[in-house]
Amino acid sequence: MPPAHHLGRGARIAGGIVFAASLAFGGAGLASAEPSGDELESATFSQSAQEDAAEYWTAERMEAATPADELIEGSEAPDGQVESSETVQVPSIDSAPGIAAGGQGDGETATDEQGSRDDASSAAVGTDHIGKVFFTVDGNDYVCSGNSVASDNGSTVSTAGHCTSEAGTWASNWVFAPGYDNGDTPHGLWSATELYAPQQWVGQEDMNYDIAFAVVQPDSGSGSLADVVGASGIEFNTQRGELYTSYGYPAAAPFDGEALEQCQDEGSDDTLGGTDDQAIDCEMTGGSSGGPWFVGDGAGGMQVSVNSFGYTAQPGVMYGPYLGDIAQDVYEEAAAA
Repeated sequence: MPPAHHLGRGARIAGGIVFAASLAFGGAGLASAEPSGDELESATFSQSAQEDAAEYWTAERMEAATPADELIEGSEAPDGQVESSETVQVPSIDSAPGIAAGGQGDGETATDEQGSRDDASSAAVGTDHIGKVFFTVDGNDYVCSGNSVASDNGSTVSTAGHCTSEAGTWASNWVFAPGYDNGDTPHGLWSATELYAPQQWVGQEDMNYDIAFAVVQPDSGSGSLADVVGASGIEFNTQRGELYTSYGYPAAAPFDGEALEQCQDEGSDDTLGGTDDQAIDCEMTGGSSGGPWFVGDGAGGMQVSVNSFGYTAQPGVMYGPYLGDIAQDVYEEAAAA
């Protein structure tokens, strides 16, 4: 199999699919992680751990967090077909007017009549449901990307599996910063109460299942994440080869991770490594892992994947997992929590 790298980890290393292996994640305040079923595993954080996580992520620590390239080791991704049945769509949720969570950093940014931040790039307009994911591994701070997705609990975030769990253990200090923009967190930080990922990722680190979901709560105030920033619709067992728009916060050169970036291309199959993932042309780098893929032009379509990895033999191409039956099961467990 050609060498590859996690885009969210910002490195290109020979020797197979690159991911974090044999790591000891911090577990303070973390309940014992037990399989929730044959297809998924989960972890629950105590109330004190949630509060500590929100307090931990100062503006300085967020700025200093790096894509976790130092955690990467080489391995191979199992070949295989992701189980898929009928297409399932969960419709998007609009934010509720007048509901907001507290900001952090330099303060909230002014909005214009259309609700777009004055200093936002074209990639960031209307995308406050997309944000940065911060977490700690073995005392070191790292960053990925994520997205608010529609759910029964209204507070579910999608990201990559390797942004939540590595080598069968779970990250600590896990928070989501929706609408992050150049140091501003206009909607506050949302700490994970629970993390969910496929057993195939947690137990085997199978790149076909590099998907995870977090249930979150605000660092201050009340209300759901969807009330504050809205939530994207999500689709499972989707048709392949559509036009996709991908978003993320690439932090490795030539990017600095401070602004939301995007890519757009028609999906194609993995002809190099044998995964069931789809590929798009994309130059985003480390830090973008976990950022959402939407069907069509822009962020208004159904989410169908997340940024996951790329091959060194195929520069400028990003792969995202196909969300089949198992990903749907994991999502449904998180969405109902």
